[in-house]
Amino acid sequence: MPKLNASERDQFLATPGIIMKIACIREDGSPLVTPIWFILHNKAIQFTPRARSEWLTCLRNDPRVALCIDEQNLPYRKVILEGRAELLHDVGEDDRWRDLYRSIAKRYIQEDSAEAYILNTIDQPRALFQLKLVDATVKTWRMPIDDEPQTGIWHQRYYAPGSKYSNKPGSNPE
Repeated sequence: MPKLNASERDQFLATPGIIMKIACIREDGSPLVTPIWFILHNKAIQFTPRARSEWLTCLRNDPRVALCIDEQNLPYRKVILEGRAELLHDVGEDDRWRDLYRSIAKRYIQEDSAEAYILNTIDQPRALFQLKLVDATVKTWRMPIDDEPQTGIWHQRYYAPGSKYSNKPGSNPE
Protein backbone atom coordinates (compact mmCIF):
# COMPACT_ATOMS: atom_id res chain seq x y z
CA MET A 1 0.00 0.00 0.00
CA PRO A 2 1.22 3.52 -0.58
CA LYS A 3 2.52 5.30 2.48
CA LEU A 4 1.25 8.71 3.55
CA ASN A 5 3.80 11.49 3.28
CA ALA A 6 4.20 13.73 6.34
CA SER A 7 1.69 16.28 5.04
CA GLU A 8 -0.92 13.61 4.20
CA ARG A 9 -0.32 11.98 7.60
CA ASP A 10 -0.78 15.22 9.51
CA GLN A 11 -3.87 16.15 7.46
CA PHE A 12 -5.39 12.76 8.23
CA LEU A 13 -4.53 13.01 11.95
CA ALA A 14 -6.21 16.43 12.06
CA THR A 15 -9.44 15.09 10.53
CA PRO A 16 -12.30 15.55 13.03
CA GLY A 17 -14.23 12.56 14.33
CA ILE A 18 -11.69 9.79 13.84
CA ILE A 19 -11.37 7.61 16.93
CA MET A 20 -8.01 6.29 18.07
CA LYS A 21 -7.48 2.88 19.60
CA ILE A 22 -4.81 2.78 22.32
CA ALA A 23 -3.19 -0.51 23.25
CA CYS A 24 -1.36 -0.75 26.56
CA ILE A 25 -0.28 -3.49 28.92
CA ARG A 26 -2.03 -4.51 32.12
CA GLU A 27 0.03 -5.33 35.19
CA ASP A 28 -0.49 -9.06 34.57
CA GLY A 29 0.95 -8.65 31.05
CA SER A 30 -2.34 -8.97 29.20
CA PRO A 31 -3.18 -6.38 26.53
CA LEU A 32 -5.85 -3.71 26.82
CA VAL A 33 -7.24 -1.85 23.80
CA THR A 34 -9.51 1.16 24.30
CA PRO A 35 -11.11 3.48 21.70
CA ILE A 36 -10.55 7.11 22.70
CA TRP A 37 -10.53 10.71 21.53
CA PHE A 38 -7.23 12.34 20.61
CA ILE A 39 -5.71 15.43 19.05
CA LEU A 40 -2.59 16.09 17.01
CA HIS A 41 -0.96 18.97 18.90
CA ASN A 42 2.65 20.20 18.90
CA LYS A 43 3.69 17.33 16.60
CA ALA A 44 2.40 14.77 19.09
CA ILE A 45 -0.68 12.63 19.55
CA GLN A 46 -2.24 13.79 22.83
CA PHE A 47 -4.91 11.91 24.76
CA THR A 48 -6.66 12.08 28.11
CA PRO A 49 -7.53 9.21 30.44
CA ARG A 50 -9.93 9.88 33.28
CA ALA A 51 -8.63 9.31 36.79
CA ARG A 52 -10.49 6.03 37.18
CA SER A 53 -9.84 4.58 33.72
CA GLU A 54 -8.12 1.21 33.55
CA TRP A 55 -5.74 2.36 30.86
CA LEU A 56 -4.44 5.20 33.06
CA THR A 57 -3.38 2.55 35.58
CA CYS A 58 -1.72 0.64 32.75
CA LEU A 59 0.20 3.72 31.56
CA ARG A 60 1.40 4.46 35.08
CA ASN A 61 2.79 0.92 35.35
CA ASP A 62 4.22 0.69 31.83
CA PRO A 63 4.18 3.63 29.38
CA ARG A 64 4.58 1.48 26.25
CA VAL A 65 1.69 2.01 23.86
CA ALA A 66 0.54 1.24 20.35
CA LEU A 67 -1.88 3.70 18.79
CA CYS A 68 -4.09 2.81 15.82
CA ILE A 69 -5.80 5.63 13.96
CA ASP A 70 -7.74 4.56 10.88
CA GLU A 71 -10.81 5.31 8.83
CA GLN A 72 -13.64 3.12 7.61
CA ASN A 73 -14.02 4.68 4.16
CA LEU A 74 -11.78 4.79 1.11
CA PRO A 75 -8.90 5.37 0.82
CA TYR A 76 -8.65 3.53 4.18
CA ARG A 77 -5.89 5.72 5.59
CA LYS A 78 -4.13 4.24 8.59
CA VAL A 79 -1.49 5.44 11.02
CA ILE A 80 0.04 3.08 13.57
CA LEU A 81 2.38 4.50 16.23
CA GLU A 82 4.41 2.63 18.82
CA GLY A 83 6.40 4.16 21.63
CA ARG A 84 6.31 5.37 25.21
CA ALA A 85 3.53 7.67 26.34
CA GLU A 86 4.71 10.74 28.20
CA LEU A 87 2.67 12.18 31.07
CA LEU A 88 2.30 15.93 30.48
CA HIS A 89 -0.21 16.72 33.23
CA ASP A 90 -1.24 14.41 36.03
CA VAL A 91 -4.76 13.98 37.34
CA GLY A 92 -5.89 17.14 39.12
CA GLU A 93 -4.01 19.55 36.85
CA ASP A 94 -6.98 19.82 34.45
CA ASP A 95 -7.29 23.59 34.80
CA ARG A 96 -3.81 24.00 33.30
CA TRP A 97 -4.83 22.38 30.01
CA ARG A 98 -8.63 22.68 29.91
CA ASP A 99 -8.54 24.71 26.66
CA LEU A 100 -6.75 21.84 24.96
CA TYR A 101 -9.38 19.43 26.23
CA ARG A 102 -12.03 21.77 24.86
CA SER A 103 -10.29 21.52 21.46
CA ILE A 104 -10.26 17.72 21.70
CA ALA A 105 -13.99 17.64 22.47
CA LYS A 106 -14.75 19.94 19.53
CA ARG A 107 -13.11 17.40 17.20
CA TYR A 108 -15.86 14.93 18.10
CA ILE A 109 -18.99 16.91 18.96
CA GLN A 110 -20.53 20.24 17.96
CA GLU A 111 -19.02 23.33 19.62
CA ASP A 112 -22.01 24.12 21.86
CA SER A 113 -22.32 20.45 22.85
CA ALA A 114 -18.58 20.29 23.49
CA GLU A 115 -18.81 23.18 25.92
CA ALA A 116 -21.75 21.51 27.71
CA TYR A 117 -19.77 18.26 27.83
CA ILE A 118 -16.79 20.05 29.42
CA LEU A 119 -19.03 21.74 32.01
CA ASN A 120 -20.90 18.50 32.78
CA THR A 121 -17.72 16.48 33.29
CA ILE A 122 -15.48 19.13 34.86
CA ASP A 123 -15.59 17.23 38.16
CA GLN A 124 -14.08 14.13 36.49
CA PRO A 125 -10.31 14.76 36.63
CA ARG A 126 -8.15 13.62 33.75
CA ALA A 127 -4.47 13.23 32.97
CA LEU A 128 -2.89 14.37 29.71
CA PHE A 129 -0.45 12.11 27.87
CA GLN A 130 1.31 12.41 24.55
CA LEU A 131 3.33 10.38 22.12
CA LYS A 132 5.61 12.60 20.05
CA LEU A 133 5.75 11.63 16.39
CA VAL A 134 9.56 11.95 16.36
CA ASP A 135 9.88 9.57 19.31
CA ALA A 136 7.53 6.94 17.90
CA THR A 137 7.79 4.20 15.34
CA VAL A 138 5.23 5.41 12.78
CA LYS A 139 3.74 3.31 9.99
CA THR A 140 1.24 4.73 7.52
CA TRP A 141 -0.62 3.46 4.50
CA ARG A 142 -3.68 3.90 2.35
CA MET A 143 -5.25 2.34 -0.69
CA PRO A 144 -3.95 3.54 -4.06
CA ILE A 145 -5.78 6.57 -5.44
CA ASP A 146 -6.21 8.07 -8.90
CA ASP A 147 -3.77 6.46 -11.33
CA GLU A 148 -1.51 4.79 -8.76
CA PRO A 149 -0.79 1.10 -9.45
CA GLN A 150 -3.28 -1.25 -7.81
CA THR A 151 -0.62 -3.94 -7.42
CA GLY A 152 0.80 -2.31 -4.33
CA ILE A 153 -2.18 -2.64 -2.02
CA TRP A 154 -0.45 -5.19 0.23
CA HIS A 155 3.05 -5.48 1.58
CA GLN A 156 5.08 -7.81 -0.67
CA ARG A 157 5.45 -10.38 2.14
CA TYR A 158 1.72 -11.15 1.90
CA TYR A 159 1.86 -12.31 -1.72
CA ALA A 160 2.51 -16.02 -2.10
CA PRO A 161 5.58 -16.78 -4.26
CA GLY A 162 4.59 -17.10 -7.89
CA SER A 163 1.18 -15.47 -7.38
CA LYS A 164 -0.22 -12.80 -9.69
CA TYR A 165 1.21 -9.79 -7.84
CA SER A 166 4.35 -11.25 -6.27
CA ASN A 167 7.40 -9.20 -7.20
CA LYS A 168 5.48 -7.17 -9.79
CA PRO A 169 6.55 -3.63 -10.59
CA GLY A 170 4.57 -1.22 -8.42
CA SER A 171 4.04 -3.70 -5.61
CA ASN A 172 5.24 -2.67 -2.20
CA PRO A 173 8.61 -4.43 -1.69
CA GLU A 174 9.04 -3.45 1.96
